[in-house]
Amino acid sequence: MADGDLPVRGSLVLPERELHWRFSRASGPGGQGVNTTDSRVELSFDLGGSPSVPEPLRERALGRLAGRLVDGVITVVASEQRSQLRNREAARERLAEILRKAMAADPPQRRPTRPTAGAKRRRLDAKTRRGAVKRLRGRPEE
Repeated sequence: MADGDLPVRGSLVLPERELHWRFSRASGPGGQGVNTTDSRVELSFDLGGSPSVPEPLRERALGRLAGRLVDGVITVVASEQRSQLRNREAARERLAEILRKAMAADPPQRRPTRPTAGAKRRRLDAKTRRGAVKRLRGRPEE
C-alpha cells in the first residue's frame, strides 16, 4: 500500500491514482488568509469505473449510493477546518466511511416469532390489574 492509498475495508484499498482532488476557497471566517488559501477540498472517486473495487461490492455500493452519484462518481467535500491538510484528511475519512457503509453486507432477515404462552398470560394479568385499579377510582356503589 502506497502512502496516499485509501484503505476502505479488509483488503480493499483505493489507489491514490483513482482519487481526484480539487481545491477552492472555503467560505466563512478565516482572518487575513481567507482570500488567499484554497482550503476547501473536493475528493472524487469513480466508483462505477474503478478496477480496484470487486464487482459484487461495486454493484452493492452503486445501488445504495444511486442518489448520491453523478455518472458513477461520488464526491465528498470538506471545508470545516482552516487548513487544507486537515480538510484533505477529513475528506479521505468521510469517503472511506461512506464506501464502508455502502459495501457492508445486508443485515440478516428477521424471522417472525410469536409471543410465548407465559408472555400472553402476563400481559392479560397486567391488563386485568390495571382495569381493577381504574374501577376502584370510580364512585362507590351503594
